[in-house]
Amino acid sequence: METVELCSAPERETRTDQYGFEQPAGSAPPREQVSDYGSVLRRRAIKWRKLLQGSRVERSLKMKRYIRKGIPNEYRSLIWMIVSGAQAQMERNPAYYKKLLEMEEDTKLIDAIKTDINRTFPDNVHFRRTANPSLQDALFNILVAYGNHNKIIGYCQGMNFIAGYLLIVTKDEEKSFWLLDALIAKIVPDFYCPTMIGLKTDQEVLSQLVRMKVPAVAALMEKHNVMWTLVVGRWFICLFIDILPVETVLRIWDCLFYEGSKVTFRVALTLIKYHQASILEANNFLAVCEKFKEITHGALVKDCHVFMQKIFSEPGRLPLATITKLREWSRATIDGQI
Repeated sequence: METVELCSAPERETRTDQYGFEQPAGSAPPREQVSDYGSVLRRRAIKWRKLLQGSRVERSLKMKRYIRKGIPNEYRSLIWMIVSGAQAQMERNPAYYKKLLEMEEDTKLIDAIKTDINRTFPDNVHFRRTANPSLQDALFNILVAYGNHNKIIGYCQGMNFIAGYLLIVTKDEEKSFWLLDALIAKIVPDFYCPTMIGLKTDQEVLSQLVRMKVPAVAALMEKHNVMWTLVVGRWFICLFIDILPVETVLRIWDCLFYEGSKVTFRVALTLIKYHQASILEANNFLAVCEKFKEITHGALVKDCHVFMQKIFSEPGRLPLATITKLREWSRATIDGQI
């Protein structure tokens, strides 16, 4: 067979953001798309420094308010560890992570992890095999340790991205492991188990919330037979990684670690409700799916300050009691289908 020479495309010029992700050279960083973003960050850092001086991090309305306005990068790892309970777990089990890495190799687990390692953030310079040091090695250790820690889950696709983000923030293997455990065990339980019952349940809960709060969109989904898992499955399994800008995802996670998974519903409802008019323009199955891709881009999600204000106003009241009842009903419905 003859080989065909293809014209090679010119290499794109890129820049690297503070987290190691490559961006097109001409694009403005999200922080520069917000007016006077630098001064906002400096003011927040000063307030956080004063808050943390000589006092313990405890749950309070003030702490909740501060977290909703964003945790400065220099304090993010510390606050996530404390408010999630990961710090306490790590201190109670000082040698546990090391023991997990010393356990007998599980070939099936290792093969599954190795398959996904090279697919993890190919646009991040720190996760490339050629990087020195490469975060691939630390990420591999975290995922192997977790697989040994939780034999029922082992490894599930999507966990590599979650652990990768944790590693970017903490720059520490052991802390990332304990934060991953806090997420999987408490904040989004049963998302990554073999049946993914928690993930399926929360997708059904979202469909019910949309029916209550954005009924026209719910009717459109039913009219064109679009399953919710097709349009929001990746939102939930990856907790908005590679869906929304990095800065916005980190701001969402600030609240996720403090307030729990109810935050994911607020984010999803805000995207849907804010863009309701655009979604309703769709007139067939494929058009609906395309609209749900489009709503995760644009000015709203790039301005993380405005977006975070929106998620706590746009959806309206979202009592935990309502979420709990919907989860119970949804889970019973799904169990009945299995």
